[in-house]
Amino acid sequence: MSDALLSRRFLLSAAAAAAPAIPALLASDRIAIFSPPPERIRIATIAFPFDDAEVRQIQSQGKDIELHVTRSPEELNRLLQEVDVVFGAITAEMLPKAKNLRWMQHTEAGVDTVLFPELVKSPVVITNMARMFAPAISETAIAMLLALTRGLNKNYIPQFAQKKYFSERNLVEVDGLTMGIVGVGGLGSATAMRAHYGFNMRILATDAKPMVKPLFVDTLREPGWLAEMVPQVDVLVNAVPLTKDTARMFDEKVFRAMKKTAYFLSISRGGNVDQPALIRALNEGWIAGAGLDVTTPEPLPPDSPLWDCPNTVITCHSAGWSPQRRIRQVGLIAENVRRYANGLPLMNVVDKVRGY
Repeated sequence: MSDALLSRRFLLSAAAAAAPAIPALLASDRIAIFSPPPERIRIATIAFPFDDAEVRQIQSQGKDIELHVTRSPEELNRLLQEVDVVFGAITAEMLPKAKNLRWMQHTEAGVDTVLFPELVKSPVVITNMARMFAPAISETAIAMLLALTRGLNKNYIPQFAQKKYFSERNLVEVDGLTMGIVGVGGLGSATAMRAHYGFNMRILATDAKPMVKPLFVDTLREPGWLAEMVPQVDVLVNAVPLTKDTARMFDEKVFRAMKKTAYFLSISRGGNVDQPALIRALNEGWIAGAGLDVTTPEPLPPDSPLWDCPNTVITCHSAGWSPQRRIRQVGLIAENVRRYANGLPLMNVVDKVRGY
């Protein structure tokens, strides 16, 4: 059996010969196809439980599929030598033992914490959970924005706790404002769509990947446009994956360039934000407020000055949780197993060098 990683450029050049198949293949920057498909599939889970119904759903995707839901490190170690697929994140200590491993289905969207050098250099294909958490996280982003603009966090929630009545009049409408999205992946596109269609917001965006501009985005440009975009927006959203290029990209220069009336929402990774600069921006009034689902570190310690910053909403990296999320996760895993079993391109393939 041979594993073929086909580049996006190759597929584009073959579009004329294989046009009907191309739209599905171009769902990812990189395409992983196992050809010929495996005759037998052995899967082990790593710290990710499945119930009996989910196991049956996954095993029904091919003819000879074994799924071992491991319950101890010892059990996992016994299985590593024979499995060709793992669900979860393999470690540097595990990789040498997993001699037959071909594919790792990560159970999170971000891969910044699991891409150790040996794994990057290996032929193991990695897929992630991109877009599976986006509906819930984008709802949290909108909820945090409304809490900030409608005075819920600063006025009404504290009033409720104190059983006091006071009608705050210094509130903001989001209808018709401009939102700047940094990273138009699952989180960014879902947030932009809800902001545009739900609140008539104008969407400006940057992304490193070449892509067709979504209908709900007014302008989509390369990352270098960020400095020009930031002064135009009323809401700036951190929705970009954490890589060496994006670490601490939201820094003092960015926050000083924002309007004093603008809000900052951070929903992807806390490491993208220069947190001391954000604290200064909030305390010194460079910006109007912030909604943060991600911070550095996590959990955020009680003595962090972020807790005391004015007009700030903090959720505890919990925005992606919902019962529907689990259905989407298992559905994606099952679909990828079906594709793997039939020699079809996997969904959500990670570019291990770029880190997303």
